[in-house]
Amino acid sequence: MQGGAVIGIAPAGTSMLTFNGASVPVTADGRFLIAFDRDAPPSATLVATLDDGRQVSDALVVAPRAWLIERLNTLPKFPRPQPEMERLRPAEIAQINAARRVRSDSQGWRQVFLWPTTGRISGMFGSQRVYQGQPGAYHSGTDIARPAGTPVLAPADGVVILAADHPFTLEGNLLMIDHGMELNSAFLHLSRIDVHVGERVRRGQVVGAIGMSGRATGPHLHWGLKWRGSRIDPLLLAGPMPRAE
Repeated sequence: MQGGAVIGIAPAGTSMLTFNGASVPVTADGRFLIAFDRDAPPSATLVATLDDGRQVSDALVVAPRAWLIERLNTLPKFPRPQPEMERLRPAEIAQINAARRVRSDSQGWRQVFLWPTTGRISGMFGSQRVYQGQPGAYHSGTDIARPAGTPVLAPADGVVILAADHPFTLEGNLLMIDHGMELNSAFLHLSRIDVHVGERVRRGQVVGAIGMSGRATGPHLHWGLKWRGSRIDPLLLAGPMPRAE
């Protein structure tokens, strides 16, 4: 479905696997990972090329989802220009994109993901605001409201690919973890980061703490998940939010 991820098993003897025409790595035990963006089209195709040259294809139906849409007819889409952000933002985007190009051998993508913190979900993945008829960007992660200083846990094994040494204009103190197979987590608005780039982290390890750095109106954790260019709904990987301790 839109916003979902799938672990599959390739046919025996697969020498190459493609997903919508793009090559997808297959592990020694035949596993592979694919994911579907929030706005993924209704169909997708997997093609496995076998050692003998034969091809096996699978047509996938991608279920649509009903996203929360808020219509704000009295507010304009764009805020007043902010020269400081315009100056700083290109370098921040370049740093984020460079981190996402890092490939690790982590096997965290195979695990059942934990919620990095438990609490009230204050922002749903995929929700969108429409300003005077003009759609804004959709919400690319899940927001969890908790007090500042609440520990943030690694949802799965991974390798740290970005640990901001200063607050970014939007994300604040930003931490990114690669879980392998090009699946990565981003944790925004942290009050502190407890790990460093290149460090291997384990599922359930404390990696930072909730804050309200960057563009945030209150303390919360924004958890985003991305596979290649597709943004994924954390709720579909971690399951229903458990009751807070």
